[in-house]
Amino acid sequence: MRYCFALDLKDDPALIAEYERYHERIRPEIETSIREAGITEMEIYRIGNRLFMIMETDVSFSFEAKAAADAANPKVQEWEALMWQYQQALPMAKPGEKWVLMKQIFRL
Repeated sequence: MRYCFALDLKDDPALIAEYERYHERIRPEIETSIREAGITEMEIYRIGNRLFMIMETDVSFSFEAKAAADAANPKVQEWEALMWQYQQALPMAKPGEKWVLMKQIFRL
């Protein structure tokens, strides 16, 4: 399955540059947690302070299982807290929601 998400960064060029540096090579334990969840591909794109993430998953992937595994993993929690220093929720995000799942409206 393919899922697409959006999120904003704080609109500060220095913070955006730091955020990008963190993503040049993510921490190994973060990559492991992503792959173990059944995520086979992940890409993040940026325009201005808006991020767009494309996530490809295998049949074992579950949002609920990923959330539970992340909540139980101190390294993932540490990473999420660090990243939140650079991120900000979209205006339409629910309380506590970071990446917002986008609705596909066209496919060719």
